[in-house]
Amino acid sequence: MIRVLLVDDQELVRAGLRALLGNDAGIEVAGEAPDGRRAVTEACRLCPDVVLMDLRMPDVDGLEATAAITAQLPGTRVLVLTTFDEPGEIDAAVRAGAAGYLLKDTGADELRRAVHTVAAGGNLLSPTVARHLMDRLAAEDPPPAPDPRLAGLTERERQVLARVGLGETNQEIAAALFISPATARTYVSRLLARLRARDRTQLAVIALRGGIVPR
Repeated sequence: MIRVLLVDDQELVRAGLRALLGNDAGIEVAGEAPDGRRAVTEACRLCPDVVLMDLRMPDVDGLEATAAITAQLPGTRVLVLTTFDEPGEIDAAVRAGAAGYLLKDTGADELRRAVHTVAAGGNLLSPTVARHLMDRLAAEDPPPAPDPRLAGLTERERQVLARVGLGETNQEIAAALFISPATARTYVSRLLARLRARDRTQLAVIALRGGIVPR
């Protein structure tokens, strides 16, 4: 059972998330918090598997709370769920230790899959967030130098890396490339080792910077 802490300053949003996640027998909403300060307190008390974190909240915001939770509770994963897709906030959330970044227009099934993904140790960016990150990296001046680590990848590895760069889960990669989820997971693990990437988020950045993701 995946235990989740909901963090959002709007009670109606928390109620909606509780209802959505309650439809998954593998997820239990362990608690709620209306701001970042309470989020840290409740996370330390409950030790949830996943914290579903809003960013813009009164008092202590989601970025500060994310940094505090990931520093104090290395076994707890933070999944950002926000309305805002500004590049600065995406970068700041990743630096704070967030395992994923989703927008609030994410579908119910996708949200539940995301909770399972980060609870299992995965990292993800929603396709919209990945696209914004790709556009920003493409506009860098000067453009980034080619990554020599990409030269030795097989065609299939490049295809999988491209899907990671789009923020897709192993299940979505498997469906897109007509392979099994287990095979997709094996490819992602191999890419993490070959590219010396810390997690899926770093893999996505490598894919975006290397021009692997199709525009």
